[in-house]
Amino acid sequence: MALFRRGAAGKPGEWYYCIKHQKVEEGPECRAADRLGPYASPAEAARAVETVRERDEEWRNDPRWRDDEPPAAG
Repeated sequence: MALFRRGAAGKPGEWYYCIKHQKVEEGPECRAADRLGPYASPAEAARAVETVRERDEEWRNDPRWRDDEPPAAG
């Protein structure tokens, strides 16, 4: 008998993109480590990988997060 039961990590009406199976899922189908989301609609979940790329590019070019500059003297 298990002391702790794993509950579902999501709800119906929440949409996710499973990076392992490369598909859109409603609610908790795959484990959280394999999902992106939640998203408000299946269409948003379908473009999750593209959204991640866009955000990554924005963060990479954000001057507040530049790792190649020396730290300010202080």
